[in-house]
Amino acid sequence: MKAVVLLAALAVAPVLHAQTQWKLATGYRAESFHTRNVVQFAQDVERASGGALRIEVHANNALFKLGEIPQAVQDGKVQAGETIMTSLVQGMPIAGADTVPFLVRSYADARRLWDLQRPLIDGHFAAKGLKALYAVPWPPQGLFSIGPVRSSADFKGTRMRTYNPATVRIAELLGATPVDVPMVEVNKALSAGKLDSMITSALTGVENQVWGQIKQYYGINAWLPKNIVFVNQQAFDALPPAARQAVTQMAAEAETRGWALSAAVAEESVGELQRKGIKVERASAELDTELKRLGERFSREWVQSVGNDANKIFIPYYFQR
Repeated sequence: MKAVVLLAALAVAPVLHAQTQWKLATGYRAESFHTRNVVQFAQDVERASGGALRIEVHANNALFKLGEIPQAVQDGKVQAGETIMTSLVQGMPIAGADTVPFLVRSYADARRLWDLQRPLIDGHFAAKGLKALYAVPWPPQGLFSIGPVRSSADFKGTRMRTYNPATVRIAELLGATPVDVPMVEVNKALSAGKLDSMITSALTGVENQVWGQIKQYYGINAWLPKNIVFVNQQAFDALPPAARQAVTQMAAEAETRGWALSAAVAEESVGELQRKGIKVERASAELDTELKRLGERFSREWVQSVGNDANKIFIPYYFQR
């Protein structure tokens, strides 16, 4: 009799301890605040689900390169992933709202944009068999320069580092010559006198130790691009209800925590630039006005290129403050 009971218990044990395992691919370094936030999310999900779901985070392009991650999740090669939203624009133009410069000038602006953008992202993701979990912005993009900049006239005849169509267009409109330089080669280009300015975050400036030739940093908050974490919809639907609820709740907490981390990292990075001898200033009133006008011009051009979906964001963004 005891043997029968023991066999029955052993047969039930695997069911009681069944665990679903997901892999989450990200292209960012393990040290990145985004990756640290994703790891915390994974740990929280395992705890909140009572161990029913375990998420393994694979950082630094270990499973797939950053640009390949959305398709890998869509194809079910990996259950979840993280990428920068601007990498989605080819198949999802509405994700390009993150690249419209001088539209979002603060974290509050970025939050309003995301609140308007998310329903459209959700719709496009659903059509691809994906489900958005949360999004977190990078620190604001500032202006680094080898000398003082008071107005757009100071860019005439200079060379600006560019890395995508938006930054090329900015350089052209400001009268600077665009120079395509990967971030890892920026210091070499600066030392060789091939660059005079660039737009990137204070965090990126710190990570790449740009002090030396760079003397000025202006907090122009050109844009706040976001990373988005998402899952394969079928994988999500296959979870028990309690595990699905845990994923949704912990994703909401990860978003709140991630935005706070981004703001803290932004402040810390600006402080580090100052400690390294870079002069940190606000943009002059003249330059700020000129940049706002550029933002309006970019917004009009982007709406014309994207169409109705863009209006669903920009009309309330501009007129329902």
